[in-house]
Amino acid sequence: MTEHHATTEHHYWQGAFIGDEEAGRRLAALATTVEDVLAAPLETETVLAACDALARALGDPQHPVRARLGALLPAGEDPALLDELALHLGRTELTRKLRRELGGAAPGRLNRPDARETVYEAWAPVGLVAHIAPGNAASVAPLSIVEGLLAGNVNVLKTSGGDTLFTQHLMAELGALDPTGAVAGRIVVLRFSSARQEWLRLMCAPADAVAVWGGESAVEGVAAHVPPGCRLVEWGHRISFAYLAPGAGQAPAALEALADDVCRYEQQACSSPQVVYLDTDDEHEVFAFAERFAAVLAARPAAGPAAEAPDPAEEAELTTTELVARLEEHLGLTRVFAAEDGSWRVLADTRSALTASPLHRSVWVKPLPRERAIATLRPMRRYLQTAGIAGSRGDIAELARLVLAAGVTRVTPLGAMLSGYSGEPHDGVYALQRYSRRVAVQADARFATTACLDDLARPLALPVPAGPLLGKDDVRELNRHVARSDAELYFHSGGSTGAPALSLFSYDDYDTQMRAAARGLLAAGYDPEGDRTANLFYCGGMYGSFISFFSILERLGGVQLPLAAGPDHRATARALIEHRADTLFGMPSYLWQLLREEADALRAYGGLRKIFYGGEHFTDEQRRTLRETFGIETVRSITYGSTDLGPLGYQCVESAGGVHHLHADLHSLEIVDLEADRPVEPGETGRLVFTTHARRGQRLGRYVIGDLGRALPGRCPCGSHAPRFELLGRTGDVMRVATYFVNHRRLVAIAQESTRYSGELQSVLTRDEVRERLTVRVERSAAPGPEPLREAFLTGCPELASAVGEGLLDLVVEAVDGASLDRSATSGKLRSVVDLRR
Repeated sequence: MTEHHATTEHHYWQGAFIGDEEAGRRLAALATTVEDVLAAPLETETVLAACDALARALGDPQHPVRARLGALLPAGEDPALLDELALHLGRTELTRKLRRELGGAAPGRLNRPDARETVYEAWAPVGLVAHIAPGNAASVAPLSIVEGLLAGNVNVLKTSGGDTLFTQHLMAELGALDPTGAVAGRIVVLRFSSARQEWLRLMCAPADAVAVWGGESAVEGVAAHVPPGCRLVEWGHRISFAYLAPGAGQAPAALEALADDVCRYEQQACSSPQVVYLDTDDEHEVFAFAERFAAVLAARPAAGPAAEAPDPAEEAELTTTELVARLEEHLGLTRVFAAEDGSWRVLADTRSALTASPLHRSVWVKPLPRERAIATLRPMRRYLQTAGIAGSRGDIAELARLVLAAGVTRVTPLGAMLSGYSGEPHDGVYALQRYSRRVAVQADARFATTACLDDLARPLALPVPAGPLLGKDDVRELNRHVARSDAELYFHSGGSTGAPALSLFSYDDYDTQMRAAARGLLAAGYDPEGDRTANLFYCGGMYGSFISFFSILERLGGVQLPLAAGPDHRATARALIEHRADTLFGMPSYLWQLLREEADALRAYGGLRKIFYGGEHFTDEQRRTLRETFGIETVRSITYGSTDLGPLGYQCVESAGGVHHLHADLHSLEIVDLEADRPVEPGETGRLVFTTHARRGQRLGRYVIGDLGRALPGRCPCGSHAPRFELLGRTGDVMRVATYFVNHRRLVAIAQESTRYSGELQSVLTRDEVRERLTVRVERSAAPGPEPLREAFLTGCPELASAVGEGLLDLVVEAVDGASLDRSATSGKLRSVVDLRR
């Protein structure tokens, strides 16, 4: 981050520290600044990447960022605050928050919530959010800005005039960790006194939402500056209480848990209990409980040095409250139990009305029979927050419903009133929804294959990947260290190029990927409303294809026959005909076998219209056969992906062969040289290297997947800005044969071009004592004969002709039944190259 030295530069404005005079000038032009910034959308991934980088820095005791910020903590603030911020700013927590509050990890993209309609919805920023931060909670201000950023807003925040510059520097570090500058461009942090009303007015005048942290007086002071139509988001003071069912107050564990809630933060949190209600109308029971609880408080250690001592006004309130309660003892209304040094007090009161506590370990104990709970509590509904309930399971269920009806927004067990969970609503609302608008765009039939409207408007720019290249062994090692909470779904790869590899996913990551693949399938021309789909991918053995496409169709709302690939082709064909399937999902090798074996029945049926395939490719001759023999109109890739990375690319209606669009909302793509880690020239063939961004459980950066390809220039005729690339085989397709390199895909092309061969083709490499042997295995039913194919290979591939001519290689073409070709037992994929050399 940029260093600054002038002590008068108390304000952080879009990446720079400035002084009062400059801040005043910029405040006067804030509306124009906001308009300029909002012209370019903020990608959620940009925010997540910067926050996650800051979280890692804060969580590292040796990191210089942590040292710099630790020196700016307010006096008496526990350095553990930095660890708390590291937790809340991490990708895992923020992604979970986004999903819970806005439904997904990229809520700002205009996607189709119902794939059967060309209606697009998204969460859009309100625009400018003005945050008025409290002076007594150092983590609130930065986290409030992060919430505004996650919703895509420009944020201007006021800290009090007596605060340190902790928030300013924390936001400066966050902005510096975003290489695009987009995050810094949406942050302004000002330090000034609330007495400076003109600055407060200038902050709020152009705001679309004003978030205020504080009590009624703070809210009222800001509300006067909030313009009509602007949302006033109040994060004000709240009152919380404990509620004990009959008998619950007898348990020592319950008393200890209640004392934990009272003593933690010295009742300074909104969720700290100020009143303990007993489900009774017996005043003797109230007094007895208060005495027992007083003994528990008396045994607690004194407040730590970091605790904020009562100021003179608070001391006066504590003294007054206790004196009044002691006076009312003479009327039989109260009983007071208090420490001699004034460090705690329990005030038993026979009246049920909710009474605010003077805090600092001061607790009211009151009777409240459950039948009077709503009438007693509802008048204070604007101020109610947490109820800690103790009792039987039935008591908790009934009392929870009662207090929620009365206005409470949180119910917890005793001992957990100040604890929360990731994504928890605050004061009955989700913050991100308060800082967002739900927007919609209705489109016509021209957009049937457009899954995301944003792809037609602009390219998606994600953070530039960095770090070393990773291979499959590196990813296997990473899988060994995935957190248990993120290892929720286990998949094995198909094993067509080696032993099956294990891949781990969280359910959130799996859902994100299935929704992306579903959008890609729409772009390929799948019609969720009209198509009747047979899912014929392989299932079992922890292989993910069938399960994944089941999930994809479920999210699309498509009609599905979950048949799976099976050996009984006649039964499969019968099911297709009986249930009027017109669309097939599956591996090309399996679909080819099915159609060839059941050709008569399926031709007579005549209902098949579409094939969406994955894992392999159909040759041009096979596509021609599908069209001319079976009347299939659409043959298109269902997705391009891998078990460990998920969906990587998709075809649109303008794509053919190996051409795919990148799933740019999930991944970045590099194409690097075949031998070195450097980018190829535009249009040249290289190794495909993917970095996945939208992954909570794993960070897979710069993963060399084993495929070859080239980037395609220009915008696709479909109108999408998503980058395009063409698959050109796998690195394993290139065979080193008798000192020559031969590409298996070249042999497939030669067979197709020279003899119109339309079947499958497999290369088998062996070696004897004299020379190597390449056996090209072809399907007997589709081959013109071994000798014409052998001559075609020698003519079309000079490397083979040289190796054979030099006596280094025997070339054999073998015609076999398609079922005898070597395939992966898990996925059914044809093993293109089988190397049996030792």
